[in-house]
Amino acid sequence: MPEKKNTGPSYETIMRDLEARRFSPIYILMGEESYYIDKISDYIATHVLKPEERDFNQNIVFGADVTASQIVDSAKAYPMMAEKRVVIVKESQNLKGTEALEKYFKNPVASTILVLCHKNGSIDKRKKIIPSAQAGGGVIFESKKLYERELPGFIETYLRQHQVTIEPKAAQMIADHVGADLNRLTSELDKLLLSRLTTNGRVTPEVVEKEIGVSKDFNAFELRNAIIYRDIYKANLIIKYFDNNPKAGSLFSFLPMIFTYFENLMIAYYAPNRNNENAVANYLELRNAWAAKEYIIGMRNYSGMKTMQIISKIREIDAKSKGLDNPNTGPGELMKELIFFILH
Repeated sequence: MPEKKNTGPSYETIMRDLEARRFSPIYILMGEESYYIDKISDYIATHVLKPEERDFNQNIVFGADVTASQIVDSAKAYPMMAEKRVVIVKESQNLKGTEALEKYFKNPVASTILVLCHKNGSIDKRKKIIPSAQAGGGVIFESKKLYERELPGFIETYLRQHQVTIEPKAAQMIADHVGADLNRLTSELDKLLLSRLTTNGRVTPEVVEKEIGVSKDFNAFELRNAIIYRDIYKANLIIKYFDNNPKAGSLFSFLPMIFTYFENLMIAYYAPNRNNENAVANYLELRNAWAAKEYIIGMRNYSGMKTMQIISKIREIDAKSKGLDNPNTGPGELMKELIFFILH
Protein backbone atom coordinates (compact mmCIF):
# COMPACT_ATOMS: atom_id res chain seq x y z
CA MET A 1 0.00 0.00 0.00
CA PRO A 2 1.36 3.42 -0.85
CA GLU A 3 2.14 5.47 2.21
CA LYS A 4 2.79 9.15 2.74
CA LYS A 5 6.44 9.89 3.42
CA ASN A 6 7.15 11.79 6.58
CA THR A 7 9.04 14.83 5.30
CA GLY A 8 8.82 17.01 8.39
CA PRO A 9 7.18 17.55 11.77
CA SER A 10 3.62 16.33 12.22
CA TYR A 11 0.63 18.52 12.97
CA GLU A 12 0.47 17.07 16.49
CA THR A 13 4.15 17.84 17.14
CA ILE A 14 3.78 21.44 15.99
CA MET A 15 0.65 21.96 18.09
CA ARG A 16 2.35 20.54 21.20
CA ASP A 17 5.23 22.98 20.76
CA LEU A 18 2.87 25.91 20.22
CA GLU A 19 0.82 25.02 23.29
CA ALA A 20 4.06 24.85 25.29
CA ARG A 21 5.01 28.27 23.81
CA ARG A 22 8.05 26.85 22.07
CA PHE A 23 7.95 29.06 19.00
CA SER A 24 10.07 29.04 15.86
CA PRO A 25 10.89 32.26 13.98
CA ILE A 26 9.54 30.89 10.68
CA TYR A 27 6.67 28.59 9.76
CA ILE A 28 6.07 27.49 6.18
CA LEU A 29 2.73 25.69 6.10
CA MET A 30 2.01 24.17 2.71
CA GLY A 31 0.04 21.43 0.99
CA GLU A 32 -3.25 20.35 -0.53
CA GLU A 33 -5.14 19.97 2.76
CA SER A 34 -6.03 23.45 4.00
CA TYR A 35 -7.55 22.21 7.27
CA TYR A 36 -4.25 21.71 9.12
CA ILE A 37 -2.74 24.88 7.65
CA ASP A 38 -5.69 26.89 8.97
CA LYS A 39 -5.61 25.20 12.38
CA ILE A 40 -1.94 26.00 12.96
CA SER A 41 -2.06 29.58 11.65
CA ASP A 42 -5.31 30.31 13.54
CA TYR A 43 -3.78 29.02 16.77
CA ILE A 44 -0.76 31.29 16.33
CA ALA A 45 -3.04 34.25 15.55
CA THR A 46 -5.18 33.76 18.66
CA HIS A 47 -2.74 32.42 21.28
CA VAL A 48 0.72 33.94 20.86
CA LEU A 49 -0.31 37.49 21.74
CA LYS A 50 -2.82 38.80 24.22
CA PRO A 51 -5.82 40.61 22.67
CA GLU A 52 -4.52 44.01 23.80
CA GLU A 53 -1.11 43.32 22.20
CA ARG A 54 -2.36 42.47 18.71
CA ASP A 55 -3.12 45.96 17.35
CA PHE A 56 0.55 46.93 17.24
CA ASN A 57 2.22 43.53 17.03
CA GLN A 58 0.21 41.34 14.67
CA ASN A 59 -0.12 41.66 10.90
CA ILE A 60 -2.28 39.32 8.80
CA VAL A 61 -1.94 39.92 5.06
CA PHE A 62 -2.65 38.10 1.79
CA GLY A 63 0.04 37.07 -0.67
CA ALA A 64 -1.65 38.77 -3.61
CA ASP A 65 -1.72 42.12 -1.76
CA VAL A 66 1.91 42.43 -0.63
CA THR A 67 5.46 41.96 -1.85
CA ALA A 68 8.14 39.85 -0.24
CA SER A 69 9.99 43.05 0.69
CA GLN A 70 6.95 44.42 2.52
CA ILE A 71 6.64 41.16 4.48
CA VAL A 72 10.30 41.35 5.46
CA ASP A 73 9.94 44.98 6.57
CA SER A 74 7.04 43.96 8.81
CA ALA A 75 8.97 40.96 10.17
CA LYS A 76 12.01 43.10 10.98
CA ALA A 77 10.03 45.47 13.19
CA TYR A 78 10.43 44.90 16.92
CA PRO A 79 7.45 44.25 19.20
CA MET A 80 5.86 47.11 21.13
CA MET A 81 5.14 46.29 24.79
CA ALA A 82 5.00 42.58 23.99
CA GLU A 83 7.42 39.66 23.81
CA LYS A 84 6.60 38.68 20.25
CA ARG A 85 5.55 40.07 16.91
CA VAL A 86 3.40 37.91 14.60
CA VAL A 87 3.24 38.22 10.81
CA ILE A 88 0.91 35.81 8.99
CA VAL A 89 0.77 35.68 5.19
CA LYS A 90 -2.42 33.98 3.98
CA GLU A 91 -2.38 32.40 0.50
CA SER A 92 1.35 32.99 0.18
CA GLN A 93 1.33 30.95 -3.03
CA ASN A 94 0.25 34.21 -4.71
CA LEU A 95 3.48 36.03 -3.84
CA LYS A 96 5.27 37.23 -6.98
CA GLY A 97 8.80 36.60 -5.72
CA THR A 98 10.56 35.28 -2.63
CA GLU A 99 14.14 36.59 -2.95
CA ALA A 100 13.75 39.08 -0.08
CA LEU A 101 12.32 36.34 2.15
CA GLU A 102 15.19 33.97 1.34
CA LYS A 103 17.65 36.67 2.43
CA TYR A 104 15.67 37.37 5.63
CA PHE A 105 15.58 33.67 6.52
CA LYS A 106 19.38 33.65 6.83
CA ASN A 107 19.10 35.90 9.86
CA PRO A 108 15.47 36.08 11.09
CA VAL A 109 14.46 38.36 13.96
CA ALA A 110 14.16 36.16 17.05
CA SER A 111 11.21 38.14 18.46
CA THR A 112 9.14 37.72 15.26
CA ILE A 113 7.02 34.71 14.27
CA LEU A 114 6.60 34.75 10.49
CA VAL A 115 3.99 32.34 9.07
CA LEU A 116 3.58 31.61 5.35
CA CYS A 117 0.36 29.74 4.44
CA HIS A 118 0.93 28.18 1.01
CA LYS A 119 -2.25 26.36 -0.06
CA ASN A 120 -3.35 24.20 -3.00
CA GLY A 121 -0.02 22.45 -3.29
CA SER A 122 3.49 22.33 -1.91
CA ILE A 123 6.57 24.39 -2.66
CA ASP A 124 9.19 22.62 -4.77
CA LYS A 125 11.82 21.43 -2.30
CA ARG A 126 14.54 22.46 -4.76
CA LYS A 127 13.60 26.14 -4.47
CA LYS A 128 15.89 28.16 -2.22
CA ILE A 129 13.09 29.29 0.11
CA ILE A 130 12.82 25.85 1.77
CA PRO A 131 16.49 25.23 2.68
CA SER A 132 16.83 28.93 3.58
CA ALA A 133 13.93 28.67 6.04
CA GLN A 134 15.33 25.44 7.51
CA ALA A 135 18.76 27.03 7.94
CA GLY A 136 17.10 29.91 9.82
CA GLY A 137 15.45 27.55 12.31
CA GLY A 138 12.13 27.43 10.50
CA VAL A 139 9.43 24.75 10.66
CA ILE A 140 8.38 23.26 7.32
CA PHE A 141 5.01 21.52 7.46
CA GLU A 142 3.42 19.70 4.53
CA SER A 143 -0.32 19.20 4.92
CA LYS A 144 -1.42 16.19 2.88
CA LYS A 145 -4.88 14.91 2.03
CA LEU A 146 -5.97 11.94 4.10
CA TYR A 147 -6.55 8.61 2.41
CA GLU A 148 -10.14 7.37 2.40
CA ARG A 149 -9.18 4.60 4.84
CA GLU A 150 -7.90 7.20 7.33
CA LEU A 151 -11.16 9.16 7.56
CA PRO A 152 -12.98 6.95 10.13
CA GLY A 153 -9.94 7.23 12.42
CA PHE A 154 -9.90 11.02 12.00
CA ILE A 155 -13.62 11.14 12.85
CA GLU A 156 -13.15 9.01 15.98
CA THR A 157 -10.23 11.14 17.17
CA TYR A 158 -12.02 14.44 16.52
CA LEU A 159 -15.11 13.38 18.46
CA ARG A 160 -13.04 11.83 21.27
CA GLN A 161 -11.42 15.24 21.81
CA HIS A 162 -14.94 16.48 22.61
CA GLN A 163 -15.65 13.56 24.98
CA VAL A 164 -17.88 11.80 22.44
CA THR A 165 -17.41 8.32 20.96
CA ILE A 166 -18.84 6.91 17.74
CA GLU A 167 -19.79 3.46 16.52
CA PRO A 168 -17.57 2.15 13.67
CA LYS A 169 -20.52 1.91 11.28
CA ALA A 170 -21.54 5.50 12.03
CA ALA A 171 -17.99 6.74 11.43
CA GLN A 172 -17.82 4.92 8.09
CA MET A 173 -21.23 6.30 7.08
CA ILE A 174 -20.01 9.86 7.65
CA ALA A 175 -16.70 9.24 5.89
CA ASP A 176 -18.40 7.75 2.83
CA HIS A 177 -21.01 10.51 2.67
CA VAL A 178 -18.79 13.56 3.24
CA GLY A 179 -15.45 12.46 1.79
CA ALA A 180 -11.94 13.76 2.44
CA ASP A 181 -12.65 17.51 2.64
CA LEU A 182 -11.68 17.94 6.30
CA ASN A 183 -13.20 21.41 6.63
CA ARG A 184 -16.58 20.09 5.49
CA LEU A 185 -16.12 16.92 7.53
CA THR A 186 -15.42 18.77 10.78
CA SER A 187 -18.38 21.05 10.06
CA GLU A 188 -20.65 17.98 9.91
CA LEU A 189 -19.08 16.60 13.09
CA ASP A 190 -19.65 19.92 14.86
CA LYS A 191 -23.29 19.63 13.81
CA LEU A 192 -23.44 16.24 15.54
CA LEU A 193 -21.84 17.65 18.68
CA LEU A 194 -24.38 20.45 18.83
CA SER A 195 -27.35 18.17 18.19
CA ARG A 196 -27.24 16.64 21.70
CA LEU A 197 -28.75 13.50 20.19
CA THR A 198 -25.87 11.25 21.19
CA THR A 199 -26.80 8.33 23.43
CA ASN A 200 -24.61 8.36 26.55
CA GLY A 201 -22.03 10.40 24.67
CA ARG A 202 -21.96 7.98 21.72
CA VAL A 203 -22.87 8.67 18.08
CA THR A 204 -24.94 5.89 16.53
CA PRO A 205 -25.99 5.26 12.91
CA GLU A 206 -29.47 6.52 13.87
CA VAL A 207 -28.00 9.87 14.95
CA VAL A 208 -26.04 10.14 11.70
CA GLU A 209 -29.16 9.33 9.71
CA LYS A 210 -31.17 12.06 11.45
CA GLU A 211 -28.53 14.80 11.60
CA ILE A 212 -26.52 14.29 8.41
CA GLY A 213 -29.20 12.72 6.25
CA VAL A 214 -27.55 9.39 5.46
CA SER A 215 -29.83 6.37 5.45
CA LYS A 216 -28.60 3.81 7.97
CA ASP A 217 -29.81 0.99 5.72
CA PHE A 218 -29.04 2.33 2.23
CA ASN A 219 -25.54 3.80 2.16
CA ALA A 220 -22.06 3.04 0.83
CA PHE A 221 -21.09 1.29 4.08
CA GLU A 222 -24.01 -1.15 3.76
CA LEU A 223 -23.26 -1.69 0.06
CA ARG A 224 -19.66 -2.51 0.94
CA ASN A 225 -20.88 -5.00 3.57
CA ALA A 226 -23.26 -6.61 1.09
CA ILE A 227 -20.38 -7.05 -1.35
CA ILE A 228 -18.07 -8.48 1.33
CA TYR A 229 -20.70 -11.03 2.42
CA ARG A 230 -21.74 -11.56 -1.19
CA ASP A 231 -25.34 -10.70 -0.33
CA ILE A 232 -26.77 -10.30 -3.84
CA TYR A 233 -30.29 -9.37 -2.72
CA LYS A 234 -29.18 -6.63 -0.32
CA ALA A 235 -26.64 -5.20 -2.79
CA ASN A 236 -29.27 -4.92 -5.50
CA LEU A 237 -31.72 -3.25 -3.10
CA ILE A 238 -29.11 -0.61 -2.27
CA ILE A 239 -28.17 -0.08 -5.92
CA LYS A 240 -31.85 0.39 -6.78
CA TYR A 241 -32.17 2.90 -3.91
CA PHE A 242 -29.11 4.82 -5.18
CA ASP A 243 -30.57 4.81 -8.69
CA ASN A 244 -33.76 6.44 -7.40
CA ASN A 245 -31.94 8.73 -4.92
CA PRO A 246 -28.71 9.96 -6.58
CA LYS A 247 -27.86 12.23 -3.64
CA ALA A 248 -27.80 9.23 -1.29
CA GLY A 249 -25.02 7.48 -3.22
CA SER A 250 -23.50 7.20 -6.65
CA LEU A 251 -20.83 5.40 -8.62
CA PHE A 252 -18.39 8.24 -7.95
CA SER A 253 -18.87 8.10 -4.18
CA PHE A 254 -18.44 4.36 -3.65
CA LEU A 255 -15.98 3.43 -6.43
CA PRO A 256 -12.84 4.50 -4.47
CA MET A 257 -14.11 2.68 -1.37
CA ILE A 258 -14.75 -0.58 -3.28
CA PHE A 259 -11.39 -0.32 -5.03
CA THR A 260 -9.56 0.18 -1.72
CA TYR A 261 -11.28 -2.86 -0.23
CA PHE A 262 -10.35 -5.22 -3.07
CA GLU A 263 -6.85 -3.75 -3.34
CA ASN A 264 -6.32 -4.58 0.36
CA LEU A 265 -8.01 -7.95 -0.10
CA MET A 266 -5.45 -8.83 -2.78
CA ILE A 267 -2.64 -7.86 -0.37
CA ALA A 268 -4.28 -9.90 2.42
CA TYR A 269 -3.76 -13.06 0.36
CA TYR A 270 -0.02 -12.63 0.95
CA ALA A 271 -0.33 -12.33 4.75
CA PRO A 272 1.75 -15.03 6.54
CA ASN A 273 -1.26 -16.09 8.63
CA ARG A 274 -4.32 -14.98 6.71
CA ASN A 275 -6.81 -16.78 8.95
CA ASN A 276 -5.81 -14.84 12.06
CA GLU A 277 -7.50 -11.45 12.55
CA ASN A 278 -4.62 -9.87 14.45
CA ALA A 279 -2.07 -11.11 11.91
CA VAL A 280 -4.09 -9.75 8.99
CA ALA A 281 -4.67 -6.45 10.81
CA ASN A 282 -0.93 -6.05 11.38
CA TYR A 283 -0.09 -7.01 7.79
CA LEU A 284 -2.58 -4.49 6.35
CA GLU A 285 -1.71 -1.89 9.01
CA LEU A 286 -5.35 -1.64 10.07
CA ARG A 287 -6.45 0.16 13.22
CA ASN A 288 -7.89 -2.95 14.85
CA ALA A 289 -8.65 -6.64 14.40
CA TRP A 290 -12.35 -5.80 13.93
CA ALA A 291 -11.54 -4.38 10.48
CA ALA A 292 -9.45 -7.45 9.57
CA LYS A 293 -12.51 -9.68 9.91
CA GLU A 294 -13.90 -8.16 6.71
CA TYR A 295 -10.85 -9.29 4.77
CA ILE A 296 -10.92 -12.82 6.19
CA ILE A 297 -14.58 -13.07 5.12
CA GLY A 298 -13.67 -11.58 1.73
CA MET A 299 -11.00 -14.24 1.17
CA ARG A 300 -13.66 -16.90 1.79
CA ASN A 301 -16.07 -15.35 -0.69
CA TYR A 302 -13.65 -14.22 -3.42
CA SER A 303 -10.72 -16.19 -4.81
CA GLY A 304 -7.43 -14.48 -5.54
CA MET A 305 -8.14 -14.74 -9.29
CA LYS A 306 -11.62 -13.25 -8.90
CA THR A 307 -10.20 -10.42 -6.78
CA MET A 308 -7.69 -9.54 -9.53
CA GLN A 309 -10.49 -9.59 -12.10
CA ILE A 310 -12.62 -7.30 -9.92
CA ILE A 311 -9.77 -4.81 -9.54
CA SER A 312 -9.36 -4.80 -13.33
CA LYS A 313 -13.12 -4.31 -13.78
CA ILE A 314 -13.19 -1.41 -11.31
CA ARG A 315 -10.45 0.31 -13.32
CA GLU A 316 -12.44 -0.28 -16.51
CA ILE A 317 -15.63 1.16 -14.99
CA ASP A 318 -13.67 4.13 -13.60
CA ALA A 319 -12.32 4.88 -17.09
CA LYS A 320 -15.78 4.55 -18.62
CA SER A 321 -17.26 6.87 -15.99
CA LYS A 322 -14.77 9.50 -17.22
CA GLY A 323 -15.89 9.05 -20.84
CA LEU A 324 -13.13 6.75 -22.10
CA ASP A 325 -14.49 4.27 -24.67
CA ASN A 326 -17.98 5.06 -23.41
CA PRO A 327 -20.14 7.28 -25.61
CA ASN A 328 -23.46 7.03 -23.76
CA THR A 329 -23.60 4.64 -20.76
CA GLY A 330 -24.60 6.60 -17.63
CA PRO A 331 -23.18 6.21 -14.09
CA GLY A 332 -26.26 4.31 -12.91
CA GLU A 333 -25.88 1.60 -15.55
CA LEU A 334 -22.12 1.42 -14.97
CA MET A 335 -22.80 0.95 -11.25
CA LYS A 336 -25.16 -1.96 -11.97
CA GLU A 337 -22.65 -3.49 -14.41
CA LEU A 338 -19.89 -3.41 -11.80
CA ILE A 339 -21.97 -4.86 -8.98
CA PHE A 340 -23.23 -7.67 -11.24
CA PHE A 341 -19.64 -8.51 -12.23
CA ILE A 342 -18.44 -8.53 -8.60
CA LEU A 343 -21.24 -10.72 -7.27
CA HIS A 344 -21.51 -13.26 -10.11
